Amino acid sequence: MKLLYPNTLKLNIPAISGFPTVTLHAYDAKADTIPSDLHDAEILVTWCNSPANLTFAAQNLRQLKWIQSLAAGPNDVLTAGFDTSRVAVTTGSGLHDRTVAEHTLGLLLNAARRFYEMRDYQLQGKWPGHLGGPQPDREAGTFRTLRDARVLIWGFGNIAKCLTPHLVALGATVRGVARHAGVRGGVEVFGEDKLPELLPQTDALVMILPGDASTRHALNKERLGLLPKHAWVVNVGRGMSVDEDALFEALEKGEIGGAALDVFDQEPLPEGNKLYKAKNLVLSPHAAGGRPQGSEELIVDNLRRFLAGQEMRNQMSVSARL
Repeated sequence: MKLLYPNTLKLNIPAISGFPTVTLHAYDAKADTIPSDLHDAEILVTWCNSPANLTFAAQNLRQLKWIQSLAAGPNDVLTAGFDTSRVAVTTGSGLHDRTVAEHTLGLLLNAARRFYEMRDYQLQGKWPGHLGGPQPDREAGTFRTLRDARVLIWGFGNIAKCLTPHLVALGATVRGVARHAGVRGGVEVFGEDKLPELLPQTDALVMILPGDASTRHALNKERLGLLPKHAWVVNVGRGMSVDEDALFEALEKGEIGGAALDVFDQEPLPEGNKLYKAKNLVLSPHAAGGRPQGSEELIVDNLRRFLAGQEMRNQMSVSARL
């Protein structure tokens, strides 16, 4: 049985070996094709594969039984044309929790402490005196500190659970929104039907939604209009979840305090796109994740389960894959 692993990530291969019936083979995840002697592989590990590579794999790896994506949301795999009614797909959920949480915290601090504005003044050779010296402490109608800030996390999953303790430690009040209400990690999580009540009470909205048809433009003009004028939007989930035209308009009109985006509808964001010069917008180039942690442990655990005929970790249901 052949397991193909990508050259786009430095894996500790000895940690994955030790299965007598499985042979490990590296492949070029950016190449348009995969060598013919690997076409009989039954297991494919993916990470940052090119669309052409995945399409080729879907058309030529006819004996494939399982795909282990190291991405939290394997949209690239699901749209490549694999027969997911017979090929199991497992995700890298959990591998990016700490890195994305850290990046999100950085974006929130950037927004609250206005580091982006200080940098702008520095590049102009000017002293931003209005940002230094005596400042109002937790002035109502502003987002200038995480202490006592009301942070709403929309898409309350593993990353949100990792992020929340850091926000709470800095004094923020955290609430969540998800498809199903409940209490997760000590945080009250509301259903999406409560958004009209929650958004007006929000100082910072963190978006960590997955990318699918149900989340496209989830944050639209109407919902942006419910946020206070000082509120910031931070998106580290999927670019499609935010209506970028509506967001740009809200920023230009001063209808919200600002936005920090790590993901976009089209990536890379095309040169000349209006978002590059949008008012009070911090842009990062899909940099929150990009370094899955614990990949070997996940692969080994799921390989054991696969060989034993057991359900694997992060295994997507057939309905979710279709």
